[in-house]
Parts: sequence; C-alpha cells; structure tokens
Amino acid sequence: MLTVLGFAMIATFLVLIMLKKMSPIAALVLIPALFCVAVGQGAQLGDYVIEGVGKLAPTAAMLMFAIVYFGVMIDVGLFDPIVRGILRFCKADPVRVVVGTAVLAAIVSLDGDGSTTFMITVSAMYPLYKRLKMSLVVMTGVAATANGVMNTLPWGGPTARAATALKLDAADIFVPMIPALGVGLLFVFVLAYVLGRRERKRIGYLTLDEALVPETEAVLVAAGGKGKGKGEGKGGKAVGAGGDASGAQAGTGAGEGDGFQGLDPKRATLRPKLYWFNAGLTVALLAAMILELLPIPVLFLLGAALALTVNYPKMDDQKARLAAHADNVLNVAGMVFAAAVFTGVLTGTGMVKHMADWLVGAIPAGMGPHMALVTGVLSLPLTYFMSNDGFYFGVLPVLAEAGAAHGVSPLEIARASLVGQALHMSSPLVPAVYVLVGMAKVEFGDHTRFTVKWAALTSLVVLAAGILFGII
Repeated sequence: MLTVLGFAMIATFLVLIMLKKMSPIAALVLIPALFCVAVGQGAQLGDYVIEGVGKLAPTAAMLMFAIVYFGVMIDVGLFDPIVRGILRFCKADPVRVVVGTAVLAAIVSLDGDGSTTFMITVSAMYPLYKRLKMSLVVMTGVAATANGVMNTLPWGGPTARAATALKLDAADIFVPMIPALGVGLLFVFVLAYVLGRRERKRIGYLTLDEALVPETEAVLVAAGGKGKGKGEGKGGKAVGAGGDASGAQAGTGAGEGDGFQGLDPKRATLRPKLYWFNAGLTVALLAAMILELLPIPVLFLLGAALALTVNYPKMDDQKARLAAHADNVLNVAGMVFAAAVFTGVLTGTGMVKHMADWLVGAIPAGMGPHMALVTGVLSLPLTYFMSNDGFYFGVLPVLAEAGAAHGVSPLEIARASLVGQALHMSSPLVPAVYVLVGMAKVEFGDHTRFTVKWAALTSLVVLAAGILFGII
C-alpha cells in the first residue's frame, strides 16, 4: 500500500505543477500532508516535517548566503569579462546563444555547486534570450542538463556518496567514467546545437552589427523576410541581469526591460578597484569548498559578510544590496523548506523504502549478471524521485549486494549509479533547480515538461557510452 501511495503522491505532485493547477510551494506542502493523513500517520506529520526541515536547513542556509555572495559579485562586476566574452561569441545567432549557454554552464559547474552555476549562467544569458525573444526553457533545460553531467565530479556530491556507501575510493569510481561522461557532455553540446537551430528557424537568423558597444544602438538584421529592426535605444527600462532581484541595471539598446548587454558597464554598484580582491576571495572560497575546510553554509556566510563589508562599507549600501537580492533569497529558501515537507513525509512514512524495495524486488533473477546495467537504468527514476542521500545510502548498497552475488564488481555498480545525474538536476527535490527557474522567471512545470525528456536521453547516452567503453 505504501508503495502505491508513494508513487501516487509523486505523480499527483508532478501532474499538478506541470498543469499549473498549483504552485510548487503549495504542492510541496499540501500534497504530502494529505497523503500522510491518507496512510493513517497524520498524527506524526509534525515530526516528519520538523525532521525534514532539520535535514534541509543547512542547504537552505547555504543557498541563501550563496545567492547574496554571488549576487554581490555580479553587482561589483566580477563576472563582466565572462559575460562580455560569452556575448561576443554568441552575437545574435540563436545557435551560438544556446551552445554558449551549455559551454558556460559546463565551465562554471567545475566548482561543484549547482546554485553557483545557475546564478552565473542565468545572469549572463538571460538578457540575451529576452532581447532575441528566445525560449527561456531552452536556457534552463540546457543549463540544468550540462550541470547534471558535470555534477558527477568527485567534489560535486554523488561520486563521494557512492564511494562512502560502498567503501570505495572516489577516484577509482570517477576517473574511468571520464570518457563516458565526456560523451554525455558532447551530447549536451550537440543537443544545444539542435535546439539552437530550432530557435533560429523560429525567430530567424540574426546578426548584430554593433554588438556590445556602449552608447550605440544594437541593430538586428533578420534574414528570411523578417526585415530589419532597431533596438529601443537608451530609453529602455533598467533590469538586473537574471531578473530585477540582482539589482544590476541593463545596458543600452534595451527594449521592454530586456537589455542586450545585460550588465551596464557604468552601473553604480561596480567596484573596479576591488576586482582582484573579489576574484581572489571567490577563488579562495571555492578552494575552501573543495578542500572542505569548513561546512559550505559557513563558508558562504563568511564570504557574503566579507564581500558586503569590503565592497560596500556604508551601511545603507549594504542594506540596498541585501534588499536587491531579497526576492531571490526568499523564493529559494521558501521552496527548500517546502520541499522539506515533501521529503520528510516521503521518508518518515516509509514510502521511499517501500518504493525502492519494490523496484529492486521487481528485477528478474536472470538480470543478476547485468546488475550494473540495471543500476544505471534505475538511477534515472530513483535519483529523480529521491534525494541523492536516499539513493546512494539507501538503495545503492542493496543493488551492490545483489550484483556481488552474481560476480558484478561494486565499482561497476558505483559507476553505473552516476549516469542518472543529468536527470537528477531537474528533480523537484533539488534546491538548486529553484534558483535556476526563479532567476530565469520560468514556471517550474514548464521547465520540467521541456527538460525531462532531454535530460533522460542524456543519461541514457552516458550509460550506453559506459557500456560501449567497457566501463560499466
């Protein structure tokens, strides 16, 4: 019964948010509460929620202060050179824009933190997508999928969890998987090219005559009978990169609040004299994260406080920067705590365990020698519907034990367990995805409907490459 109700609860949640019948926050809270009562454990609802909130509180704190920190870094101009470089490469060609999104997301993902990746990627690309009237779900889908492939880095989380759960060396798991993951990342770039071609066909091939030149109108020439169109000039409404909440003003050539430059090179929040201090602070922060010198929430808390104090010594300026990012902070933190209700009920009632046991028990006996393949396939739905902790510490040891009984190495099982990460990064249980859709101003249901199929296909490509190369 718990198995059926668990799948029913997840299905109900996904259907309601994709049909936009409920907001994600409301659905994450009310649906599990109703199902908790339905299984006869309504009296324990409070305990389940408090336990779920307790487990996710560090994540919420990390996201809150990470948003403030990287928001300030965007404000002071740390990422302006990256933004300008990406925009120069992309120009106004939809194909280059989408491929540039994938490349940027993959590069920034090297820090191992999805929230950071999404904040920087959206901040750089959002104004360009809006100016060219491109689909924003293409941006969020490509960014999430690229980040999902890169999330398998040893310091990203899943690999470390698999190594811990099966008592293996993380390097022994990850290094042999590099060729398969490389194929997966290449597939993301190909996918970005295909989606870019689709966008180019929809809006026309565009070229920019005077791109990224301050005080100059951007002239877009659309081929294919679409004619010419000039930018709105300097009179456009100022918006922040990645949305109003970032507080950075849009550049010239803006129309309806969508600045083509994205980051105004003359905005008041810039701190050019402190560029190398901010760059050094960011590198030190990321290095401390990788080396695990302190818990990540503590690192971002200290980093945000230091960045605010040094860049904006005046109290009023600090308050203004915090206010500028308050919208994103509140939305993301609220979503994380709402997700705590969902995960708390799913785990507390025993639904997750029963669902996992049912899936493992449904594996035919003849598939024993192929448990690595089975693990790879199961990693797609299980890491989408479960947290990484739940999958790697709860399900993976069972799969590894079943594989060992048929002579399958735990290393193969561990490697296969990583292939579902491309899909996992768009799971409603991943807090970082709410940073992505929130900053991109995309409905979570629209993102899910568009991204799931491409992310699942990417995961299957990684699995096929692993089998082909003899890694899995």
